[in-house]
Amino acid sequence: YVMLLTLSPYTPRFRDRVSPPGVMIRPYLNGFTIAFNVSQPNTWQPYVDSMHHFLAAYDDKVQEEKNIECVPGQYFIQGGYDSEEKKACQFKRSLLQNCSGIEDPTFGYSKGQPCILLKMNRIIGYRPGAGVPVSVDCKVQKGNETHLRSVDFYPGNGTFDLMYYPYYGKFTHVNYTSPLVAMHFTDVQKNYLVPIQCSLNGKGIINDLNSDRFLGRIIFTLSIGK
Repeated sequence: YVMLLTLSPYTPRFRDRVSPPGVMIRPYLNGFTIAFNVSQPNTWQPYVDSMHHFLAAYDDKVQEEKNIECVPGQYFIQGGYDSEEKKACQFKRSLLQNCSGIEDPTFGYSKGQPCILLKMNRIIGYRPGAGVPVSVDCKVQKGNETHLRSVDFYPGNGTFDLMYYPYYGKFTHVNYTSPLVAMHFTDVQKNYLVPIQCSLNGKGIINDLNSDRFLGRIIFTLSIGK
């Protein structure tokens, strides 16, 4: 009981075994295969609905009401007591441009050019990239590399800006919304199973550990039919 009294509900005492961040994708429905036929809306509509639901918290008006504008390119370090509520930086869905669902409410799925969102897992106090923004790249994980001919990244060139870090925990960083990188697969071979690996790149990032397919990278399959 005495030991429990010394623990903080805001920050873990021991963080020396915390790995570099894993990553996750959205939409995520029934596994890591995203399969649909362009000519059959019922096959891609669930992915679109999932994307709109996930991005609701990123609506520009919601972000403007809850969060503040921050200075890009530098960590947003906040002092004070651990129990003090921390401010969060705005991440507006409009930053995702062609993958925001604003101009194209189907996120490219109706054209066979799906958008997929990538986010890092939250780690309290973590400052990714050691002062340099972490970037994302994608390639064919195994097989014919020409099956993936073009990917566009948003925002910018597909980086996680430093201003969204560090994260201070759910009790004090209550309005925090994880930054995202959108991957717009504009030219993928149709009628094939195309395994894709998207990886984080930056100082301190580990993305080649065979025993953990989610550490610094993620592998999923695109199957786009006509």
